[in-house]
Amino acid sequence: MEECRPILNTGLRGFSVATTKISDVDGAAGKLSYRGYLAKDLAGVAEFEEVIFLLLYERLPEKKELSELKSRLAENMHVPEVIVEALKSSPKDALPMDILQSAVTMLAHHDPDIKEHSREAAMRMAIRLIAKMPTIVAAWGRIRNDRSPVQPSPELNQAANFLYMLKGEKPDDEITGFFNTCLVLHAEHSFNASTFSARQVASTRAHIYAAIAAAVGSLSGALHGGANTRVMQMLLEIGSVDKVEGYIEQVLSTGGKIMGLGHAVYQTDDPRARILAPMSRRLGERTGDPTWYELSRHLEEKGKEAFKRKKGKEIYANVDFYSASLYYYMGIPIDLFTPVFAVARVVGWAAHVIEEQFGGAASKPVLYRPDAEYIGDYCGPDECSFIPLDKR
Repeated sequence: MEECRPILNTGLRGFSVATTKISDVDGAAGKLSYRGYLAKDLAGVAEFEEVIFLLLYERLPEKKELSELKSRLAENMHVPEVIVEALKSSPKDALPMDILQSAVTMLAHHDPDIKEHSREAAMRMAIRLIAKMPTIVAAWGRIRNDRSPVQPSPELNQAANFLYMLKGEKPDDEITGFFNTCLVLHAEHSFNASTFSARQVASTRAHIYAAIAAAVGSLSGALHGGANTRVMQMLLEIGSVDKVEGYIEQVLSTGGKIMGLGHAVYQTDDPRARILAPMSRRLGERTGDPTWYELSRHLEEKGKEAFKRKKGKEIYANVDFYSASLYYYMGIPIDLFTPVFAVARVVGWAAHVIEEQFGGAASKPVLYRPDAEYIGDYCGPDECSFIPLDKR
């Protein structure tokens, strides 16, 4: 009797592939922590620069250390002019994540530490990448609309600088604070798809630019970083609260998904979503147009009810559900939502690359090399015999 072998298409879900000290996601309890600190305790209190220091240096900074980090970031925010010219020569309708991935790769050509493999060099390159990523995204947001890039201001922090470079005017304290919180909440999330991509490349001893370019490519996928873009597109498609229930019924009856509901890890509401929701409400009130927050809130409520009724199980809001309307209220173009995600997540990627290469468990194999179960049966139990072309 022929042996029946199982198909092992697990996607590595449920498998731990390495140890890490960087962050922990407790899906059952709905908790996310950065080096022991709950993300919800950092949000709205910690500056993004403090979280950068925490993730890279494994502790919160003292006042002088934070000031020095801010100075280093400010010094490194400028992007080489040759890269700006490359952006200007790119097609205006190019995908923003493709532009970002290309720019990250080009930055490697201009880094003086690119040939040095040490923790110290990796730290310096990480700071440069974290500093330049907002500049690249904001510059592309303007260049594609035939506007000149705005140079970063050394007086502004990471959050304010990005919005300033994108829109050409300095944001007020409330908007800056909200965006700072967004960056804090998106900075790290353990071994998600893009982080695993970065670590896998880093495990080959490739430099940090190669690893993070791979992470950007992974994040560009619709099932990963593209989710909040699709959430906003969904909200625009629905248009008004009175159309929510009809939309839900149509989507669920055809086997579709309500974007922003459900997560690969959390079995309860994503803790980040609960922090972003009131900020979306506040900006809706401030702009005099609460439509997108109210639509999100109603869609969450009715979507959960319908999913429970039709599928017999709970579903929960994830980080993308409310970040979509929040970014939209801030005036960030929809197709830049995912690059903005990268502006924050580059911190976590960099921390993981450094841990993978210089601080991981000594017993871990040098590089990732998973096995695969071959299930091909093209010529029966034996190998196929090659037939010359003129006899096929």
